[in-house]
Amino acid sequence: MDKLVLDIGGSAIKYALMDKDLNILKKGEEKTPLDSLNSLIKTIFEIYKKHKNEVDGIALSMPGNIDSKNGQIYQPGAILYNANINIIQEINKLIDIPVSVENDGKSAALAEAFKGNLSNCSDGVVLILGTGVGGGIIKDKKIHKGSHFFAGEFSFILGEDQKKGFEDVFALKASTQALILEVAKEKGIDKASINGKDVFEMIKENDEKAIKAFDKFTMNLARGIYNIQCILDPEKILIGGGISKQPILLEKIKEKLDDIYKVIPFDIPKANIDTCKYFNDSNLIGA
Repeated sequence: MDKLVLDIGGSAIKYALMDKDLNILKKGEEKTPLDSLNSLIKTIFEIYKKHKNEVDGIALSMPGNIDSKNGQIYQPGAILYNANINIIQEINKLIDIPVSVENDGKSAALAEAFKGNLSNCSDGVVLILGTGVGGGIIKDKKIHKGSHFFAGEFSFILGEDQKKGFEDVFALKASTQALILEVAKEKGIDKASINGKDVFEMIKENDEKAIKAFDKFTMNLARGIYNIQCILDPEKILIGGGISKQPILLEKIKEKLDDIYKVIPFDIPKANIDTCKYFNDSNLIGA
């Protein structure tokens, strides 16, 4: 039988039926409930009910530092009510089939290492741009989790402005959400009135304020990539998430990285960046 695979994000739950060869047979999407764990489990149950005769297991990709061996979520990431809960146990209260779970960034890295754009690399990094900046680190062809399952949580990296505190984290400077907020700020509009697709339409139409925001966003992202290269020295760094499908994103990041390397007075290894092969499906396939 097939598996029900769910990618639970800060705004949407993307789900798919997949076979053992990682072929996606059906896809769907539901809004992520943000009020309570009970609402999340109910939503998962409703999705499962539609396909219960077709699947014999559930695989989850979701934010947070997660012990994938037992399903325990410690720090919850974008979905705050998931702090210090066991997601497998919670789901099994309503659905009596095997459940597995992995952090979303690590899921994406697993997919890319297995059959994607890291498949020929021993060491690589994946950055997933969304509500935050999800991450996954491949070391010696294996996922690197760290001593607290926190390796690759790039969202929490602090910038140089200590006075801003948490407002200066990478998630609030280099995520898709950060780009949307910056465009809304520049244009003086409600952030809820636009999405990532709208932003890139503005850029294509040469909207000066959108381009200014995009310029700031890609420099923030390039700085983070530069730092990751210095710390981990991977063979390749991949960019994922919905906006990674926009060719101008990779083009602009490379341009900003070139600007950074020009001011470094040493011949250091340069970041080799690309997009995820599976784009939005990386989390599903990795799970």
